[in-house]
Amino acid sequence: MRPTHYVSSDILSLSTIKDIIDEHKQLELSEEAIVNIRKSYEYLHGQLQKDDKPIYGINTGFGSLYEVRISDKNLSRLQHNLVISHACGTGELVPEYVVRMMLLLKIQSLCYGYSGVQLKTVQRLIDFYNHDILPMVYTQGSLGASGDLAPLAHLSLPLLGEGEVLVDGKMVSAKSILKKHNWEPIALEAKEGLALLNGTQFMSAYGVYCLIKSYKLSYLADLIASVSIDAFNCNMSPFDDLVHMVRPHRGQVKTAQQIQEFLKGSEIGASEDKKVQDPYSFRCIPQVHGATKDTIRFADNTIKTEINSVTDNPIIFWESDRIISGGNFHGQPLALAMDYLGIAMAELGNISERRTYQLVSGLRGLPQFLVKKPGLNSGFMMPQYTAASIVSANKQLATPASVDSIVTSNGQEDHVSMGANAATQCLRIIDNLETVLAIELMNASQALSFRKPKKSSEFIESFMDHYRKGVPLLEDDRLIGDDVHASIGFIQSFSIENDLLF
Repeated sequence: MRPTHYVSSDILSLSTIKDIIDEHKQLELSEEAIVNIRKSYEYLHGQLQKDDKPIYGINTGFGSLYEVRISDKNLSRLQHNLVISHACGTGELVPEYVVRMMLLLKIQSLCYGYSGVQLKTVQRLIDFYNHDILPMVYTQGSLGASGDLAPLAHLSLPLLGEGEVLVDGKMVSAKSILKKHNWEPIALEAKEGLALLNGTQFMSAYGVYCLIKSYKLSYLADLIASVSIDAFNCNMSPFDDLVHMVRPHRGQVKTAQQIQEFLKGSEIGASEDKKVQDPYSFRCIPQVHGATKDTIRFADNTIKTEINSVTDNPIIFWESDRIISGGNFHGQPLALAMDYLGIAMAELGNISERRTYQLVSGLRGLPQFLVKKPGLNSGFMMPQYTAASIVSANKQLATPASVDSIVTSNGQEDHVSMGANAATQCLRIIDNLETVLAIELMNASQALSFRKPKKSSEFIESFMDHYRKGVPLLEDDRLIGDDVHASIGFIQSFSIENDLLF
């Protein structure tokens, strides 16, 4: 029986979200959430019955059509039309993991009771999540300002029996899935379409996914760099605590301590045949990796605030007897955070590729391209080319999306965040970084073998033994692309406990 997570107003953390999804927990509304949803719904409909004043998006048109009044008899049709007309996303399909997060975060947002939706609408979203029915959502279409309109419209279409969903890896019509489960399509009531589409759950879901991967790759960057440090026979003095006590950036201090811990007891590290100084890509690992850690922490704080916030519009404050139209759907905080995170993760790849370059250069007693018979064998020549091309691509992807804006909706929406573009770019950078680190691991593990009979630390030697089960040492040229893919697979499957990640 699957464990249950009760959706409530309790703070969601990255660790909690990761556990919910990785452990395949069932979602269930808490009593608190049910009360909040019902009271918000009852207040909204009470206001509509006693007052005829215009309320944006509830009895008016949307965007620049905000002055067009809608009659009471058409309020449901207005919300239905909003969803189907806004579902015009294009591009690649959003990864399944991210779609699950979008469902979870939309449910979480609606449970606070500021949106005026029907209880059965939220429950149907929970049904989709619990049955792993994933709406087909596309990466392109959101400006990251009036909510993630197009992606969230695609997320919402199956509620109406429209669009397609992914079930057991197969694309099927939402209509057929509703029929299979004996579910009637949801007849949207006043404001419901707007509540479903207004929000930052596309950007936020990408943000959470990027952060989870960033924490893991930050840890692995330190670990793989530690292999490179011994492989290149580096001086350990740059990692001394005294160096970092006088410049105590949190990430820098943590990185230096982590490197020391990984290499504790290394015979290679303790040897005295060292250069006075090493290249910056080794010597400045604490400073560069540490700055990325601090950036991850900044992005974490921003995204944690966002996923525990109300990003709907208008917002129903039933306890204060007010309905207020504002701009909480604007993704500027996320756009800046995702751009910053993307830049920081690109830098981990940048410095990693430089270490790879040093390892294959025939320095420090290592053979050129890390093979015993260079010339006859090309050895590790080409993986560095691949890493270099990916690092260059990441530099282009790291150009901030948030510095751009474009006018939409006849000038009503005249400044947008482009946070959705920042989010999708950030994930591409992080996926690319995975490959760059895998290539460094290939090179560093090969280079370390030339230090025998001296050994690295017990921890590093154990790590190498685990890696070697899938990627053997290279004696003569073989199809090295297979080794690259095996190394990427090793990194992707490498499990790290949450208390080490977050």
